[in-house]
This record gives sequence, structure tokens and C-alpha cells, in this order.
Amino acid sequence: MRIIFMGTPEFSVPVLDALVAAGHEIAAVYCQPPRPAGRGKKDRPTPVHARATQLGLEVRHPVSLKGAAEQEEFAALGADIAVVVAYGLILPQAILDAPAKGCLNIHASLLPRWRGAAPIHRVIMAGDAETGVCIMQMEAGLDTGPVLLREGTPIGDEETTSQLHDRLSEMGASLIVTALRHLDGLTPDAQPDEGVTYAAKIDKSEAQIDWTQPATEVDRKIRALSPFPGAWVDIDGQRIKLLASRLATTGTMGTGTMGADAPGQVLDGDSLTIACGTGEEAGAVEILRLQRAGKGAQDRDIFVRGFPLATGRQL
Repeated sequence: MRIIFMGTPEFSVPVLDALVAAGHEIAAVYCQPPRPAGRGKKDRPTPVHARATQLGLEVRHPVSLKGAAEQEEFAALGADIAVVVAYGLILPQAILDAPAKGCLNIHASLLPRWRGAAPIHRVIMAGDAETGVCIMQMEAGLDTGPVLLREGTPIGDEETTSQLHDRLSEMGASLIVTALRHLDGLTPDAQPDEGVTYAAKIDKSEAQIDWTQPATEVDRKIRALSPFPGAWVDIDGQRIKLLASRLATTGTMGTGTMGADAPGQVLDGDSLTIACGTGEEAGAVEILRLQRAGKGAQDRDIFVRGFPLATGRQL
């Protein structure tokens, strides 16, 4: 099948690789333009751009697809279908209509739950037990198109966005190959009106930890925002990112107590168990991985050697 591939971040790369490995002809790869990055602020190609170049594929990175010229160039590729995954631009109707069989989107949630920009972050933050991948026929609405295939997967109790991201990326790559193989025999399933939720883009202002929240919410936020933007706390004037955690058990709480004034108290300095919540919602989380500003991420045992936090200290 002759395919236009449209994707930008690392999440999209396994999908491109899977399409090439399955023997499909990639007419062109569309991605976001290179942007300044790193200390030198030099333009850096996106992960999809870099991988497509390695594969010897034509790469296009228009700033917009709203212009007539861009739409004519897209249509001139004569594609059977377009495969879209985390592309980052709105597709006008002329683009959606150009391929003979339309455009398919790989969405990292079980639609209609978590339509929108940040489904992986939001599903962990909400405490959902399950998520998955949908292959959706694209239409003008935001992730509203009918679903051709879906596959679910449980979310681990300690799973971070980074870990779930990688699993869903591989699932999406496998599922789109299956969808294309059986495309003519698949029946589009319209999304129900019930159960719709929206995964708003993550704002950095959400990332500061509030220890007065219940331990379950603190734990979810830490895992949901790892690795980016990274949930954080201020300790001695330093911003410390918390990148992995789990709910604490009684055995990890040391000699500390959880009373009305305890949120943010270090209950055990070795296990980095921190009190959360108040009253009936009092609990604790155990921090497993951290990062100081300007430093690399460290597992807890290594972190506490260079930055000890005494039991009983208030954060």
C-alpha cells in the first residue's frame, strides 16, 4: 500500500519502522519542522525526521497544511492512505480527503476516553486501571472518528508515563500493520456519546507537588509527569524532580507518625517515605527516583548519599 506517514516525536518512530518492515511504500513522511534545541540552540530534526532520513525517505515539514499549495503537493503524492500518529498539526478537510482510503490515526487511549493531546499522562493521573490503543478513521472533530481496531492493556501500579509510552508505541505499531492488512474487512465502530473525556495538554504549572493531597493522587502525579515535565518539590532552594514512586506500606514508614500537621514530613529518610494527605486521607508515598537541577536522574539509594533527608524533616 502507498502510504503518507505523518508523525513527529519518538512515540511515532516504531510505527514508521513497522510500516517499512511490513513492505508498505512510504510516499513521503510529514513531521514538525526542526526546532532549536540543546545548549547551542541549533535546529534539531524531530525523531521521526531523523529516522526517516536514515531510511532514505522523503521528508516534508510544512509549518501549516492550510494553504492551497501544501494541499496540492499532498494530494499529488497519490497515496492510498495516510497514517497519522502524534503529528502535531490539525489536518484540514482537503488533507483528510486526499488519500484514496482517507487517513487513519493511532491514538493512545481507549476512545472515547481521553481524546486530545496528553492521553498517557492523564490516564495515569486519573488512576485508570486500563488504557490502550485505537486505530481511528480521522474526521474533522478532535479524535471523534469511528474506531476500526482497539487493544487494551492494564496499567501497572508503579508504571510511569515513560514506561507506558513505550509500551503503547509498540502496540500501536503492531495494531496499524494489522489494520492495514485487513482494512477492507474492518467495520468502523462509531464512538458513543457517553464516556467522553478530554486529555488536556500538560501545563508546567501542574507539576509542583502538594503534600496535602492524598497519597494516591501524589503518587499518580509523580508517575504521570515522569519524565516530562517532572513533578517537583523545592528543598533548600533547589528544585528536585520526583520521577518514580509507589504507595508506602506500613513497613516503610519508619518511626514517623501521620497526624494533622504531617503532610510533607519525611517519615523515613532511607526509603524517602513522605507523608501525604490529612485526616482520613492521610497516607504516604515512597520516592524511588529523583533528579536535582543540572544533574542526571538517580535511583533513591544513590540520591540520598549525596542529598540526605533526615527522618522527621518537613518538606
